[in-house]
Amino acid sequence: MSRIDESLATDRRRFLRAALSGGALLAVGGSFALPRLLAAGAAGGVPALVHTPPGEVLLECYADDGRDLGTCHVQRLVLSDAQWRARLTPLAFDVMRRDGTERAFSGPHERPAQAGLFRCIACATALYDAATEFDSGTGWPSFWRPIAKRNVIESRDAQFGMERIAISCAGCNSHLGHVFNDGPPPTGLRYCMNSVALRFVARTG
Repeated sequence: MSRIDESLATDRRRFLRAALSGGALLAVGGSFALPRLLAAGAAGGVPALVHTPPGEVLLECYADDGRDLGTCHVQRLVLSDAQWRARLTPLAFDVMRRDGTERAFSGPHERPAQAGLFRCIACATALYDAATEFDSGTGWPSFWRPIAKRNVIESRDAQFGMERIAISCAGCNSHLGHVFNDGPPPTGLRYCMNSVALRFVARTG
């Protein structure tokens, strides 16, 4: 066994011991599954960083009062590893730049008491209207649709033998969570997000 294989095996054993102690299980679609320990392309037992290609992206822009300002062309936020670490908390960095998952019920996940919207904590892209949030019982913020389809990116996630659809922010390519087909009407979808990736902006007036 190579040093890389030994490191990966050690990381998996550590996680399984934590999971069996009840602290690190993910409720996914009504069943429990291991969160993403290592991103695709990981080497040396260290998760690979999320790659963010430079370029312009077309977003749907919203004012803090919820007004749809129409489509806008913005430059995708691209930062160095050091800049991301300075911009984000350690947990947010692990979730958003290493495809990690926060522990269930560890962050704010109940519906806010007032109207507003949720923005990406990294680049401020509008992601979800609070009116579409519901209590899924999973311990993560859950929404039945994004505020605008163009503001999120869907990608295939086949980690740990599961087929899932990962959701990233279109403005900075940061990992947000996953979407499942066990949500409420009218979409039947559950956009299961990490609290540390979101910033709630209350609607005033």
